[in-house]
Amino acid sequence: MPSRLRFRKGVLTAVLLSIWGCVNFVLPLFARDLSFTVGGWPLHFWLSAQGSLLVFLAIVVVYAWLVNRWEAEDAAADSDGPKVP
Repeated sequence: MPSRLRFRKGVLTAVLLSIWGCVNFVLPLFARDLSFTVGGWPLHFWLSAQGSLLVFLAIVVVYAWLVNRWEAEDAAADSDGPKVP
């Protein structure tokens, strides 16, 4: 079971890192076309500065929630299984 958990963590890490990379590097390139001004700064600045932080926090929360759930399932499966000496 630990190898399955390790694989799931690796896949989750790869997916979340891909999302983080897109939000931090790709989205600001397309956001430059937004011509709104918020607080004297262009909107793409706010999307890059604040939006990427919020997405990063969401990624951390999703990772912690999923890994805690998977580890609890793994621990429950280990404790329910037959004990062979």
